[in-house]
Formats: sequence, C-alpha cells, structure tokens
Amino acid sequence: MIQALSTQDLVQQPIEAIIPHRGTMLLLDGVNTFGEDTVSARATVRADAWYADAAGAMPAWIGIELMAQTIAAHVALLAMRGGGRARPGVLLGSRSFRALQPSFAGGAQLLIQATELLRSEEGHGAYECTIHHGEVCCAEAVIKVFQPRDFQSFIEGSFSS
Repeated sequence: MIQALSTQDLVQQPIEAIIPHRGTMLLLDGVNTFGEDTVSARATVRADAWYADAAGAMPAWIGIELMAQTIAAHVALLAMRGGGRARPGVLLGSRSFRALQPSFAGGAQLLIQATELLRSEEGHGAYECTIHHGEVCCAEAVIKVFQPRDFQSFIEGSFSS
C-alpha cells in the first residue's frame, strides 16, 4: 500500500505521478484543485504538438481527451488519498460535447474542470466537464467512463466481440 497523502500534497504532485499518460499523449500540465467530487486541471496548447493545425492551434475536439485526462486525475487522486492506486479505466463516450469555438489557440492556458455526477460500484462514472480560457467557456460535455474490475479481461473481451 502507498502512503496516503493530504489534498495539498496530492495537487502538488507532478502530473506524471498522477496519470499514466506519457510523451506526446500527456496533455495536462498539472492539477489545480481536487475534492471528493471535483477536480480542476490545467493544460497549455502547444503550437508544435502533433495535434496543432497550421496556425498552431488545438482542434476543439481534442477537448474530449483533455476532459478524460482530468477525470483520470480525479480517479487517481481519490485512490492516492486513501493510500492506493487507481485501476485502469476507459473513456466510454461523451454526451452532448459542445465546442463553443473551433480550436484553442497556440499558447492558450486552459482550465479543465470536472464534476462527478455518477460513480457506481461496478465502475461506471459520469462527469460534467468544461474547458475555460480565461473567463470564457470554450467547451462543455458530459463524459462517461468505466473502470472494469478486471481490465485485462475487459480489453480482451472488447477485441473478441
């Protein structure tokens, strides 16, 4: 078992200590705040990233992944707070993803917020999420996630069906 950390200690952890994403797939810079059913994270739009268009902007649809990584951070922080580790999970989908602009400008500092709406014993979850640039809401969605008890069997079953 891992040593339990305080909320303040948790949010000061490097993002790599919180979520498993690495390299070019790690889109978050860090976590700002964390609570029982809420989390906020930050991300910088990198004009030279794989997702950047000719103007250096991030297409708004990548916002779904920003939201999913923020949710992963929440799940991991809950587990870490109790001295454990999060089970692997998957993004099931999004209901009503709404981009209020077509892209996020290169260099933009984004704030991603997620509020848990549902958490089941079976591992299903739903979060209401937003992405802000300054005071402007740029995207919003309800994101559905799943943490299977046996991730390997879940993945293998997904490919055999």
